[in-house]
Amino acid sequence: MTTRSQSQTAEVIPPSVFAFLRDLKRHNDRVWFNANKERYLAEMRDPLLAFIAGFAPRLAKLNPRLVADPSPVGGSLFRIYRDTRFAKDKSPYKTAAGIYFGRAEGRDSPAPGFYLHVEPGDVFMGAGVWRPEPDTLKQVRDAIVAKPSAWKKVAKGLDAGETLARPPRGYDPEHPLIADLKRKQFTVSHSFGEKDASKAGFSERFARACRDASPFCRFLTEAVGHDW
Repeated sequence: MTTRSQSQTAEVIPPSVFAFLRDLKRHNDRVWFNANKERYLAEMRDPLLAFIAGFAPRLAKLNPRLVADPSPVGGSLFRIYRDTRFAKDKSPYKTAAGIYFGRAEGRDSPAPGFYLHVEPGDVFMGAGVWRPEPDTLKQVRDAIVAKPSAWKKVAKGLDAGETLARPPRGYDPEHPLIADLKRKQFTVSHSFGEKDASKAGFSERFARACRDASPFCRFLTEAVGHDW
């Protein structure tokens, strides 16, 4: 049985998550992490999995094709372990948590989903296509050219992101939307305060931010050949 207290916890990112991440940043090594593994599970991982499970009904109303999977491995919560094989920074653990509500096909789907970034002092909702594959990038650019009015309606407040120095090959350098066609990614975001993330009702506020980004995600989803 789910208690009222557990239900309320599932609606927020509890302060214990931020406290653990702050400590992890100061002690980013395997010895410390292994000594604090139970604390990681109880104070960070499990509360985030509870948030994911609690968000599922709201996500279903936003888009039933997107999935809120509270599985400890392979679900919506990103792994805390960093891939350091080709990185100069060999710190073994991420000092931020990432949650992705994507399509059932998995994170490799070109269609966008909703992302929640949880880091001390930096909590935000992200949506769109980030660092897409060349084919996906071309599909989005082609959709912008084909439907400029529809794009302008949904593409307000785009994140800065990385852009090409020159117009992409095959597109008119004088196109009125050339600045957008030069983009290498198409994302929007909404920032929350750390304290706001731990206040009652955060799950609904996050859902509202996702709802506001839905027309933008619909355009991108249809651009890559999927139904929103």
